[in-house]
Amino acid sequence: MIVVNGESFDVRPGETLAAVLDRLDVSPHARGVAVAVDGEVVPRACWELFALAEDARVEVLTAMQGG
Repeated sequence: MIVVNGESFDVRPGETLAAVLDRLDVSPHARGVAVAVDGEVVPRACWELFALAEDARVEVLTAMQGG
């Protein structure tokens, strides 16, 4: 089990960050998306290979326009 944006989320052993983002309907090509795992930003180029550990805390951030 990991935590994504403050909510519990089931993850399979060895599941990558890219796979979890896909399950959340977050495109790896979406502009303005940043991901941090346990407080550290994970570069987009690493999403495919970044395996999530049990109890990881994932934050998915999306830039918004407006004012």
